[in-house]
Amino acid sequence: MNVDSLRTRDFYGREFEISPDVLVPRPETEQMIDCFKSLMGQAILLGVKPPKRRLSKHPRMLDVGTGSGIIAITAKLEAPEAEVVAVDISRPALEIAKRNAGQLGAEVKFLESDLMENVEGEFEVILANLPYVDRSWEWLKEPESVALKDEPEIALYAEDGGLEVIFRLIKQTRGRTKYLVLEADPCQHKRLKEFAKKQGFIEIETRGFQVMLDFFGKA
Repeated sequence: MNVDSLRTRDFYGREFEISPDVLVPRPETEQMIDCFKSLMGQAILLGVKPPKRRLSKHPRMLDVGTGSGIIAITAKLEAPEAEVVAVDISRPALEIAKRNAGQLGAEVKFLESDLMENVEGEFEVILANLPYVDRSWEWLKEPESVALKDEPEIALYAEDGGLEVIFRLIKQTRGRTKYLVLEADPCQHKRLKEFAKKQGFIEIETRGFQVMLDFFGKA
């Protein structure tokens, strides 16, 4: 690991180290944690009645495509009673994630895996911020998109309108989780939910960039 390439970014009120091997944490991804806390029956805002709890007291959670570990680590710190497993296809990314977990004191199990290929067992909830950028999108031609060149392409871009990797994960999770939370651009949500329904998932809620799905297993 090139220590000189490390820098820090804030995510959900905590500082995480990042490098060119991982995505830069983005504000919209913080809603992934809000979705998880909602499933845990935790209130998102002070003074607001907490939602109905959908997960058990000690749920097993999986973070697919963990990158710098921001989702898995934050979920563990916000809900210490959860068992958290995180996977990524990139070894350099996993090094950063493990480093962040150690510095923040989060007990997370990290595995090298292409989506769920090397993952065993079932999970109550799976969270995933996978590559979903379509290379044909017009905004990629704008000057502000230049910053993306400093981030790993494998974590950004996907085929089939940006949904190829997400679709693969949905197929892999059938029968292995009750709840699935995915991040995608709002312009992709309609197609994503239609595909998920064919695989046995029904929408619970769409919140910003996040889509929360419930497996009903009748597809």
